[in-house]
Amino acid sequence: MIEPSLGRGQGRSTRAGTTHILLIEDDAGMQRIVSDHFAEYDVDVTPAINRAEAERRLAEGTFDLVVLDLRLGSENGLDLLRDLRARSDLPVIITTGHRRDEVDRVIGLELGADDYIVKPYGLRELLARVRVVLRRAEVASVPGRVQDSHRSRFDGWVLDRRRRRLTDPSGADVALSKGEYALLVAFLDAPQRPLSREQLLQATRVHEDVFDRSIDVQILRLRRKLEADPSAPRLIVTERGVGYVFAVPVEKL
Repeated sequence: MIEPSLGRGQGRSTRAGTTHILLIEDDAGMQRIVSDHFAEYDVDVTPAINRAEAERRLAEGTFDLVVLDLRLGSENGLDLLRDLRARSDLPVIITTGHRRDEVDRVIGLELGADDYIVKPYGLRELLARVRVVLRRAEVASVPGRVQDSHRSRFDGWVLDRRRRRLTDPSGADVALSKGEYALLVAFLDAPQRPLSREQLLQATRVHEDVFDRSIDVQILRLRRKLEADPSAPRLIVTERGVGYVFAVPVEKL
């Protein structure tokens, strides 16, 4: 299990300049290739060959992002992802060895991975994905965000980020897709503040072939789950000429 102390906001690097990532990969050659290439772009790579070493690295160091191979010999990387996501919001990119491993990719995204890449991958593509995920995490970290809080309440609804669970005012669970969840989090981090479509797109986009629809379609889907009357929304309101605004107060619990 990941150490309980690795909570929201913990495990992240706070050092300026260099980006620090944890590469959980059992191929020593791949570790070396990625480390050497990333070093040219001021990205420091700490390798871990298995689950035990990964947990030790996470306990000892601070990182901006994790790249996790789901096939770690006889170990299942999904178990490590599940434990990590239950205790931290540290961005995670998962890698899979075959294009046919669609089930693992889907499960990984549902467990909270921020993106995925299929082996064999290009080093430039991996670096680009790392930068995109980190940029999206930075966009989501709006001023005034309470880092230690993992539950938000609005208009009787409660979102538990640690468990990725949304409950309606009656206490019933409401299922959200990964895109809907990311969109709701972006709104809850900036309540009563207009957000442009570009800001929301950056906060919700995971992979072009996963979320290739417009932000307006995602807004409509989220409204259908949150609004009593989606045709006359009062939670997610259109801000003409700007984008959208989450119109009700949000309480951090």
